[in-house]
Amino acid sequence: MNDSIEAAHIEWIVIPAPDLRSAETFYSEVFGFSISPHSETFLGFKVGNISGALDQDLAPSAEGVSFSLTVQDIDETLRHIREFGGDVVREKYELGSGADTRPFARS
Repeated sequence: MNDSIEAAHIEWIVIPAPDLRSAETFYSEVFGFSISPHSETFLGFKVGNISGALDQDLAPSAEGVSFSLTVQDIDETLRHIREFGGDVVREKYELGSGADTRPFARS
């Protein structure tokens, strides 16, 4: 890395949320996001050291942004994902020898 360039860090993530109220409930209940209103179609959130928003005006896309959330208990989290209307699109699986198992889910 060039010494004159400061390393970048993720500052803000925007998650498409066509059903804004369901997304608000899902991310706050399943992952503990702290959510605050910005407008009728845009809710800000904070989780850990990441901030972002749920945006009702954005459409979800299979080619969209991907992100990971680390949780304490994956089986309990998968149960909560389903309980709050999310779909697990790939069950947990081993990444390799000694690696964590990580599922994929969407709200």
